[in-house]
Amino acid sequence: MTIHLYKKQPRNIFLKTWLLLSLSSMWLLITGSLVKAQIPGAASPNADAPKKDEPAPDYLNPNANPLFFPTNPKEVDIRTVQPVTLNQAIELALKNNKELAQARLTVERAQAQLETERAALLPSLQTQFDLTRTDSAVQQRQNQRFNQNSPTIANNLDGQVQLTYNLYTGGERAGRIKRAEKEVRRNQLLLEQTSEQTRFNATDSYYELQRADARVAIAQAAIEDATQSLRDAQLLEQAGLGTRFSVLQAEVDLANANQDLTTSISNQRIARRRLAQILSLGQQVELTAADEIREAGTWGLTLDDSIVLAYKNRSELEQQLVQREISEQERNIARSSITPKLDLLANYNVLNSFDDGLGFTDGYNVGARMTWVFFDGGAAFAREREANRNIDLADTQFANLRNQVRFEVEQAYYGLVANRENISTSAKSVESATESLRLARLRFQAGVGTQTDVINSQRDLTDARSRYLQAIVDYNKSLNSLQRAVSNLPNNYLFTNP
Repeated sequence: MTIHLYKKQPRNIFLKTWLLLSLSSMWLLITGSLVKAQIPGAASPNADAPKKDEPAPDYLNPNANPLFFPTNPKEVDIRTVQPVTLNQAIELALKNNKELAQARLTVERAQAQLETERAALLPSLQTQFDLTRTDSAVQQRQNQRFNQNSPTIANNLDGQVQLTYNLYTGGERAGRIKRAEKEVRRNQLLLEQTSEQTRFNATDSYYELQRADARVAIAQAAIEDATQSLRDAQLLEQAGLGTRFSVLQAEVDLANANQDLTTSISNQRIARRRLAQILSLGQQVELTAADEIREAGTWGLTLDDSIVLAYKNRSELEQQLVQREISEQERNIARSSITPKLDLLANYNVLNSFDDGLGFTDGYNVGARMTWVFFDGGAAFAREREANRNIDLADTQFANLRNQVRFEVEQAYYGLVANRENISTSAKSVESATESLRLARLRFQAGVGTQTDVINSQRDLTDARSRYLQAIVDYNKSLNSLQRAVSNLPNNYLFTNP
């Protein structure tokens, strides 16, 4: 009896083992393309994705009224999910970003202030006409007292035109004009800085969205792997070649993969909303990344050349130099308050009393007026000292920013080099981990391996895919940071230095 059972059992075992191996081989053939598709950079292009140079659709732009805010839940319900390229994201950010819009308005306000100060170069001309009708109570009393019949009503026209010109202001007028010119330049540099930062933020958020999308894909691939491992463990248990412990291990691994997918989907949604916030899109729009994850480009400059180029280009450094010049003009304005000032005056006036029949009479006067404040309680000297300290602060801030700029360039450059090397290393790691998982499954299905080996191989493959993704995205982010650190790339200056 025992021998009879022993002879039948191997046949069933070999049949089931052959069936498992066949199913596993078919599964590997089916999922081989899936695994490749989940690896960043290997995905086939989406036919519905926009072209690289295609402009962003107009319906993505926000409401033209900046004071609009939704009051109905339907007005914030996401109705449009639009894939966009990186170029389209940058285009939308430069068009709609609110901080950039504020910077543009600040430049226009500074230009209006400059025109106000330049108006002092021209003389001021003002005129005044008074037409009055007076009924004198005093004259009426005198008529009653002295039995007179003098007229008590007078109709008069009195007009004058006055011309005033500040011939010499002690340097105050020139100082105010130069200060306003430097304020315009400083705000232009601030607009340039904001534009560069907006481009950087949009690009960085786009890469973060790509990272989130790829993590979702990797988590889905991990679930597929864990599902296959669980299926193998259950079949082996049914065939009498596996244990309940292996099935439980596979179930735990699948549950962990599902948790990772849930977290990845949450991070993906947050990344989409963050990009929409930077781009200031409409209330009912959500974006997805249309570009594949691939290397964004190469950096053709050495570290030393990059540092020198950053010193030349960074608007933040020039802002401190302009701020220093503004403080110098404020010092000149403070000094001018205790220097003599000379004004030229010209006045022409006409007078007509309609009751005396004499008609119009006119006259004029011309002259000069000098004012000189000898003592103002020390206010002028205090403002001068304040301006001098502002100059010292600008010098110190310039030196601090210079060191910061160099560090930013070096940090981005070193990160770019490291991530470039990590891309090739992690790509080989993905290939090795994929092959290792395939062999671990075959060994487990053949009864010479363990479920632990398969689970460890799955984790190694997921980790390798994540590292490969991290290397590419970090490389692109480092390249973006290096472009921001050098600044004005690739669009060069927005304004020319006057």
